[in-house]
Amino acid sequence: MWRLATRPQVHLPGLAEFIAVVSASDMFSAHSPIYIGRAPGRLDLMGGIADYSGSLVLELPLEAAAFAAVQLVEDPTLTVHSCNADELGTAKASVSLEVRALLGGYPEVRDLLGADPEAHWAAYVAGAVTVLHHEAGISPEGGMRLLLDSRVPPGKGVSSSAAVEVASMQAICNALGLDVPPRQLAIWCQKVENLVVGAPCGVMDQMTAACGQQDELLALLCQPAELQGSVHLPANVRVWGLDSGIRHAVSGADYTSVRVGAFMGYRIITQMEGLPSRQVGAGRVEVQDDIWRGYLANVPPSIWESRYRDRVPPEMRGEDFLREYAGITDSVTRVDPGRLYAVRQPTAHPIYEHHRVRLFRALLEADPDEEALQLLGELMYQSHASYSACGLGSDGTDLIVEMVREAGPEAGLYGAKITGGGSGGTVAILGTADAEPTVREIAERYARETGREATLISGSSPGAHASKGLRLVRD
Repeated sequence: MWRLATRPQVHLPGLAEFIAVVSASDMFSAHSPIYIGRAPGRLDLMGGIADYSGSLVLELPLEAAAFAAVQLVEDPTLTVHSCNADELGTAKASVSLEVRALLGGYPEVRDLLGADPEAHWAAYVAGAVTVLHHEAGISPEGGMRLLLDSRVPPGKGVSSSAAVEVASMQAICNALGLDVPPRQLAIWCQKVENLVVGAPCGVMDQMTAACGQQDELLALLCQPAELQGSVHLPANVRVWGLDSGIRHAVSGADYTSVRVGAFMGYRIITQMEGLPSRQVGAGRVEVQDDIWRGYLANVPPSIWESRYRDRVPPEMRGEDFLREYAGITDSVTRVDPGRLYAVRQPTAHPIYEHHRVRLFRALLEADPDEEALQLLGELMYQSHASYSACGLGSDGTDLIVEMVREAGPEAGLYGAKITGGGSGGTVAILGTADAEPTVREIAERYARETGREATLISGSSPGAHASKGLRLVRD
């Protein structure tokens, strides 16, 4: 039986159960310690996809978390086993890779880990070795065995991928004796997803998984990753997630096209202002931006409406954009010449969302009364409508939001919105502490009307920083 040699300073939900999973596994030698990393999923209360445009975001770390256990071995092989392969469809439960193969360039490792669709999930884990090598100069002398067990439901928009990345990175850093600040850990994990997995996510998911505090909203200004402390939820305010049963994927075409459209809009605005630019690669440019500092979120809504809105085209074909503007400033997406992109609405979304999130934080911090709660809810409804205008809505999430709106303040419910990358996934709901029975009734009604199970997501727990240094030894 394995036991903790070092104890966490705070309660970590699920830790005892994971130690039991480790003890039941035949993956590890009894003669070497095992190092643990734990990272929660997150509920995106406000901000969402505007993160890549520099918005403020407010994120709640969830009780559900991913766990990783790592043991160092002499054999220069990384062996990864997932306890959750059944949830990933046809995925292989175990994947073995030569460590030296993971020390190549990012494109080579991405191709290696993407070659077998059944083993691609391992990129979220193995990518930590690649990133540590390139960003910190760390190369393991031998190999590792890593056991992964995630209780964060995949495809629900609650950042299961970031939880896996951060838990794995924290466990590997613990095993290698690396004391990495949580913010840096999160930035490295974003590189895992962007450069190794190949998904164009922002940084808010990894930041929440690494830095979040229990029962508090992480306030992050994504320019690129400025932590602005936490926002405490008042005692009379509760937040829930309600899964729509519609699978969500950040790597999907809708999310990517909206992101590209936003960067196209930013590029068009900077050219309107005559800002200096230079091409730095095929379809990519750098802009010397002393006005908005590189982020659409810094454009005030009033300036957008008065100067730019009517001059940014509703849509534009990729080849026409590249001919006129040479490229975009985004480092993880590219403009497809043959594709028609929506531009105006994806550009407007982060401009207004940043404004909404700032108002949301100010209202929450002022100990909201009834009127303020209704204003908070309206900001959520506006955010939801803007997602839909970008093409990132879904019938299921729209239905849940309308059910919350119908129940209204009389039932203690004030607002709801789609979360994360949109296109399904989870709806965030804001209400009073005694409104949970109504939320459960909405979940039951939704299941009856759609035939999809609506899972209620609640509870909170700290980020991976709370599992720093966790070590197991054998009795």
